[in-house]
Amino acid sequence: MTNILICTVGGSHQPIVTAISELQPEQVIFICTDKDPATGQPGSEKQITGKGNCIKAKFSDENDNLPNIPSQTGLEVGQYQVYLTPSDDLDGIYQTCLEAIQQAYSQTPKASITADYTGGTKSMSAGLVMAAMEFPNVQLQLVTGARKDLQKVHDGQYAATANSQQIRYQRQIAPYQQAWQRYAYAEAQAGVSQIKPPTSIDIRGQYNQFKDLSKAFAEWDNFNHLQATEILSIYAPKLPENYKQYLGIVQRLNNKDPQKREAARLWDLYLNAQRRAAQGRYDDAVARVYRLIEWTAQWILESQCNIKTADVAVEQIPEGVHLSQNKKGQWQAGLFNAWQLVSLKTQGAAAEFFKTQQDNLSNHLQIRNFSILAHGFEPVSAENWQAFQGWLEQQFVPMLLAETSKIGIKTIPMQLPNQYSYR
Repeated sequence: MTNILICTVGGSHQPIVTAISELQPEQVIFICTDKDPATGQPGSEKQITGKGNCIKAKFSDENDNLPNIPSQTGLEVGQYQVYLTPSDDLDGIYQTCLEAIQQAYSQTPKASITADYTGGTKSMSAGLVMAAMEFPNVQLQLVTGARKDLQKVHDGQYAATANSQQIRYQRQIAPYQQAWQRYAYAEAQAGVSQIKPPTSIDIRGQYNQFKDLSKAFAEWDNFNHLQATEILSIYAPKLPENYKQYLGIVQRLNNKDPQKREAARLWDLYLNAQRRAAQGRYDDAVARVYRLIEWTAQWILESQCNIKTADVAVEQIPEGVHLSQNKKGQWQAGLFNAWQLVSLKTQGAAAEFFKTQQDNLSNHLQIRNFSILAHGFEPVSAENWQAFQGWLEQQFVPMLLAETSKIGIKTIPMQLPNQYSYR
């Protein structure tokens, strides 16, 4: 494997010589400055391409008394390249360093590249570090040693690997943390799964947790509550404080009591619809709300009246309610018929809701009926959804809370998280 060293070159030759001597690279790329445009004074390129003695052994020396760095380190002409960059233009330096790394990989795809940011101006060091961070396999290093003051490293310089795993990891996962803001947990899981696991045990733990929690909430978002429960249970002892409540919520969605389980899942469907709307997927949101309204009537009828809307007994059909029969001869109640039965067979918030809101309910459901996910071709607009959502919050949600309070669910559960934090 070809070893390539990329280093920024400043006023001191010693760190560069140390880095080359220790790494013994086959190729060296020098990031240097050209002549100063204002003063015309030579830049650091002189240390690489200068003729004869062009470097002072010590800053206090009156005259140059050392040859250029390639000569000092035994580099042949074909073993090094020089890239010129401004001394303090961070954007320009970054682009130069980026180009140097890309070119190195283009010419030698399997190269082992080390970026040494010891020399040069502060902007040059920053530019090389930022460019190196774009490539997971580029190793960062600096030449260091013991210090007796804040000015410079004295005798005993050596090249040391710069610990940048945490910084690289945070940069890599940043787009997938942002995916959580859109409740795009599956996208986050898929993206982080493509990242090479860090070698640091601590950072690998962070990596595994982020990947697994993304999967847990992705499964939850897909209504796979059992899988979400299993994953969250694994992390239960070390779940961050702001995620611990979710384990209790998802466990309720798998409750063995069918009445409590369905009530919890009604709220889960409501929150799922809110997430689709937050993504701008209003047709999906409305389709879920339609199912929520239908399912709520079905749950109330079955839990309070032992009526199954898919197979209503003849004696359970009140006078004036007209149901349809399927091919098997079973009487079935669609959404409106189911709510008619609720209003006639039960007492309380749900019955009152339908009696006072059936016209509004019919009007709002027309949005769904005209949608391509139902019977039409009209996309649901943000305005349509906002009107529907306003009615849900004012009329439907209070009714559903009143009904689920009877079995212990007295508040709307938390929405799934849209921010990721390790602790």
